[in-house]
Amino acid sequence: MKPMIDLKRQYLEIKEEILFMIDEVLESSQYVLGKRVSELEQGIREYHRVKEAIGVASGTDALHLSLKALGIGEGDEVITTPFTFFATVEAILYAGAKPVLIDIEPDTYNIDVSRLEKKITKNTKAIVPVHLFGHPADMKAVMDIAAGSGLKVVEDCAQSFGASLDGIKTGGFGDAGCFSFYPSKNLGAYGDGGMIVLNEPQLADTIKKLRNHGSRGGYRHECLGYNSRLDEMQAGVLLVKFKRIDEYNRKRREKAALYTRLLSDIVTCPIEKDGAYHVYHQYTIRNPQRDFIQQQLREHGVSSVVYYPIPLHLQEALNFLGHREGSFPVAEQAAREVLSLPMYPELDEADIKYASDVIHRCLKG
Repeated sequence: MKPMIDLKRQYLEIKEEILFMIDEVLESSQYVLGKRVSELEQGIREYHRVKEAIGVASGTDALHLSLKALGIGEGDEVITTPFTFFATVEAILYAGAKPVLIDIEPDTYNIDVSRLEKKITKNTKAIVPVHLFGHPADMKAVMDIAAGSGLKVVEDCAQSFGASLDGIKTGGFGDAGCFSFYPSKNLGAYGDGGMIVLNEPQLADTIKKLRNHGSRGGYRHECLGYNSRLDEMQAGVLLVKFKRIDEYNRKRREKAALYTRLLSDIVTCPIEKDGAYHVYHQYTIRNPQRDFIQQQLREHGVSSVVYYPIPLHLQEALNFLGHREGSFPVAEQAAREVLSLPMYPELDEADIKYASDVIHRCLKG
């Protein structure tokens, strides 16, 4: 079966550097919040042109700690989308706030900002736009609405490392930008990890305390915090990959362009809006015959995944929000039609052509 992502192939290409880095970390005997974490934070701070970058244990923690540090809590409402990974809403609930969902754009699958102002109430405190599949959300509109209503903005950049809008990288628009380094991400560790980028020093200071048991160090604890520190081993792996991230994203865009050239006449392919730089964490097509396409791909040895088959408002864990089928029709239709195809920098053109040929043959009969 041809995989969705071949992490071993990427590892073999950088194996020598990875093993050298791991050996350095082991020789240093410093495993938590050490030299490599600081180097990675500095590199990502400069890459995103922000004042602060803070390594944490996961992308979920990045969202959670950002919301907590911004004072989001009990009785507050946070607006986001129903078409995203569950962690987006988990983080809001962890903070004690209520998720308020807004339907998505049918072409980018990102939050439909034209619906945003209608959902703002006296209890609304923040917006969490998601840059889904690697395409930036409409951050200019989000920030304009947030500024006009006095709302905080926490960007969910888990799938968009290196993506940009009008030359500004995702994560650089809001009060905080939250990244995941889960292994399958564009910049992926060999385990869990996350990063928060931001420009406000006081907010950064609060997050640094929250990630380390409410302490700046020296066994003095100023608040109730968490154990959410990016470890040295993962930071070392990420440093090796980070210097290649633009190359990795460029290759993803090349693979995506080939897919689009081969498939645009038969399925709906991803778009790239004006000013957007899409980094194709996923290459996601859509078609009413999605399940048949997936079955045919499977029978011909090609992996594919549905992200996401059940929108958040229909998840059993969120029944208490009171939504039902029909509440967010655009997201529901996307959930019935989207299909993500194999996508990674090292993907062979022959495999793209093969998968595309299977799709053509199954739809044309």
